[in-house]
Amino acid sequence: MTAVQDFTVKAADGSDHALSAYAGQVVLVVNTASKCGFTPQYAGLEDLWRRHRDQGLVVLGFPCNQFANQEPGDAEEIASFCSLTYDVTFPVLARVDVNGPRAEPLFRWLTESRPGLLGTRGVKWNFTKFLIGRDGTVLKRYAPTVAPEALEADIQSALAAG
Repeated sequence: MTAVQDFTVKAADGSDHALSAYAGQVVLVVNTASKCGFTPQYAGLEDLWRRHRDQGLVVLGFPCNQFANQEPGDAEEIASFCSLTYDVTFPVLARVDVNGPRAEPLFRWLTESRPGLLGTRGVKWNFTKFLIGRDGTVLKRYAPTVAPEALEADIQSALAAG
């Protein structure tokens, strides 16, 4: 698989969610968690989504419980938290593993396409972000410490490239 639109993931309700629905759009993939020090980034992600979705930006949240048990809830609890606490309206999909033998294939592809610091393949923590261009290829990877607002110029550039 060579493009994001080649993948199908699970929606929060367990149904298949084909990423082909986002062909031709700029996609920001983020592994998220409700009990993480970076959780307030939900607000910045939602702001990016609301301001740029009409130009073709999609934000996709993938809850992950692999880091210090920071996403222990079920799909309903996660959805409720995101909605009530941060008024999240971008798609939050099924909880996934991002590392290890059960890693979601999408995240294996993302980390192979854009390794981290010093070429590391694994996701180091919650709120690692991957920016994908309109052609479906990974443009950039951002550490959890990079606030969503800091992605603004890269997002605008990716949106303009289409």
